[in-house]
Amino acid sequence: MSNAETLRLRTDTAEVNGARIAYDIVGNGHPVVLLHAGIGDRRMWDDQIAAFAERFTVIRYDARGFGDTIKPPTPFSPHADLISLLDHLGIAQAHLVGVSLGSHTAIDTAVAAPGRVSALVAVGARTGVPPTEVLRRGWEQVDELYEAGDVAGAVELELRMWVDGPNRGPDAVDPAVREKVRDMNAALFARDDTEGEEIRLEPPAAGRLGELRVPTLVVVGDQDVPDVLAAANVLTSGIPGARKAVIPDAAHVPNMERPKVFNRLVLEFLMGIQET
Repeated sequence: MSNAETLRLRTDTAEVNGARIAYDIVGNGHPVVLLHAGIGDRRMWDDQIAAFAERFTVIRYDARGFGDTIKPPTPFSPHADLISLLDHLGIAQAHLVGVSLGSHTAIDTAVAAPGRVSALVAVGARTGVPPTEVLRRGWEQVDELYEAGDVAGAVELELRMWVDGPNRGPDAVDPAVREKVRDMNAALFARDDTEGEEIRLEPPAAGRLGELRVPTLVVVGDQDVPDVLAAANVLTSGIPGARKAVIPDAAHVPNMERPKVFNRLVLEFLMGIQET
C-alpha cells in the first residue's frame, strides 16, 4: 500500500459544531485518530497512513483554520470538535495520536470524555509546563516578522525553532521534511479565517493528569525544545501508568523525521493494547 488509490483512502467533510471538518479515513480495525501539529495540517501524517491502516481504521482531519477546514468566526472547542467528529463517524471509542497542538486536543479529550478514548499517544506535548522566556521570545520574533510583511522569514524561523530544534542547523534535517513543513506552515500564514475564539477546557488538563486511566505513551524527539522535553517528564510522571519513548535525532515532528522508528514505536504500543 503506497498511494491513496491502493489504500482506498476516502476524503470527505463532516458538519461539526457549525464547521465543515475535512477528513480522510482508511483501513479496518479499531479506530485511530491522527491529530496534526500547529505548524501543519493533516498531510503531516502521510508517512503513517499505510503502516497504520494495515491494522486499524485510520482517521486524520484538519482542525479549524488548518488545511481544508475553514474556521467560522464563532467560539469553538477543539476537543468538542473531535468528539463530534467521532459521533458523525459512528465511532464510540478510538485511540488518539496527536503531535504538539494535536496532542493537547487528545489530552483534553481524554480528560473531558475518558470513555471515548481507548489509548493516548502524546507527541511533542507541552501540557503542564509554562513556556520559557526563550520560547516566548521565539513566538514574539515570529509575530514581528509576520507583522513586518516578512512571511518567508517568519516561516523560516518557525522551521528553525520546531523542525531543526535548538541544537541543530537546517543542514541536519532532511530537506524534504523541511520543505513539506514550510509549505504547510506558509499556507497557515496566508489564511484569513483567523477569527473564532477557542474555548479551553476548564479546569485545564494540566492539573488533572492524575484523572487519566487510559493507556498512555508519551513520545518526544531528543532535539526538541527544552519546554517539550520537560513536559514529557511531567506527563509521564503525572499520568498513571504512562510510558515515555525518546526518538533520537528528531525534533518536534518525529513522525515526519523518523517515520519508521515512530511507526514501530506507536504500533507496538497500540497493538500491545489490542492484545490485552
